[in-house]
Amino acid sequence: MQPNTLLDAILDEAGISHAGLAAHVNQAGRARGLALRYEHTAVARWLKGQRPRGQVPDLICEVLAARLQRTVTLDDIGLGVPGEPATAHGSSLSGFVERATALWRSDEQQRPHILDAPAVTGTPAVMPVWEWENPPEDVDVSRGGRHQVTPADIEMLRAARAHYEQLYRKAGGIATRARIVGFLNAEAAPLLRGGYTDAAGRQLHRATGGLVAVAGICAYDSDAHGLAQRYFHQALRLAKASGDRGLGAYVIALLVNQSLFMKDHRQAVAFAEAALRAAGRHITPALASDLYAMQAKAYAHLGDGSSALSCIRRAERAAERIRRGHEPDETGYVQPGLVNVQVAEALLSLGDLAAAAEHAAAAVDTPAHDRGRVHRLAMLSQIELRQGNADKAVVIAVRMAEQARGMESQRLRDRLRAVREHLVRSGCAGTAEAAELIDGALRVPL
Repeated sequence: MQPNTLLDAILDEAGISHAGLAAHVNQAGRARGLALRYEHTAVARWLKGQRPRGQVPDLICEVLAARLQRTVTLDDIGLGVPGEPATAHGSSLSGFVERATALWRSDEQQRPHILDAPAVTGTPAVMPVWEWENPPEDVDVSRGGRHQVTPADIEMLRAARAHYEQLYRKAGGIATRARIVGFLNAEAAPLLRGGYTDAAGRQLHRATGGLVAVAGICAYDSDAHGLAQRYFHQALRLAKASGDRGLGAYVIALLVNQSLFMKDHRQAVAFAEAALRAAGRHITPALASDLYAMQAKAYAHLGDGSSALSCIRRAERAAERIRRGHEPDETGYVQPGLVNVQVAEALLSLGDLAAAAEHAAAAVDTPAHDRGRVHRLAMLSQIELRQGNADKAVVIAVRMAEQARGMESQRLRDRLRAVREHLVRSGCAGTAEAAELIDGALRVPL
């Protein structure tokens, strides 16, 4: 049995206790001639995943609809009939908001079935991308709610996205995730459930989508891949509601990156193509350069050298067109040198060590934020070692280990471990110092 997170979240929104819901359901049942005697223990069982009998699911909807002053369906409370498609409302934007906010609440409460869920593959992984790319569009995203969303509310969400992205870059996803999820629950969820016009709603969904994408990045960086994927899929749905194709393409770039990590290289190629195709003229040079560079990496892993080199050329041409100040906040991660390090990785897979070293060195010589610098140094150390330059590799590895101090990131730890393993395996002089430094960084539990 899976816990009923939707019912849990909607009870929280309605401000009804377990005992209160039981009493209201008994009262609603009496109006239908039913003699019900539910107590709080029954509600606790429903929240653990037990399905109430007979007319009780409908009575729960009735009680919550009266309390929240809006229609509440069986899908909204997690009691839709298994195997049947969701009702029109359940698949609507309103239904999506309820499911999304329920996930945030479960994440904040650290529910194991959410945190430990594996990433989906096949059709469930592809459908959110297909739905983003294809009709129908959201004709009207306005909503009636008690709290009217203001421009100041939307500005707060934008500021929060920038704040948490900076925190992630400096401290890592593990340290940042609890903070951003707490913010989504306390601030973003009430706004999505509030009142807004279509125009304000599009801005609200865009600002929330950017914030949810960062939550996904933090989950990915914490090794919670199923959860990260669900956040990325949510961000994609919010991007569609906002009408901002560029934001959707950015979210797909995050899914491409995750596909590469999970070694699903064909999916990485297909997703990148979908983003480039569907966003069209709305795609910025920074995002295009990253998507082409990631495609090059995927093709290189698949052994398709000509396609990889073609994508490298496209990535480099797009990177030349980047103009700071003309890019949205989300593509700020495409710092100078990022394409170099992506290209270096693709060339390394193709076995072109000299060209890979050139790109990796150029990336390291370009200013970058703390996190990006660690990845660049890790890549250059690996290439120098492959070229037989053990002394250089050790010096670079020491810089990398020192730079990584204070960051709580599972991905960076993976890079540190990989570099340490390559150094130790080489058996070259001087590797002991670098290995000891890396061990010191890995000793501190996350």
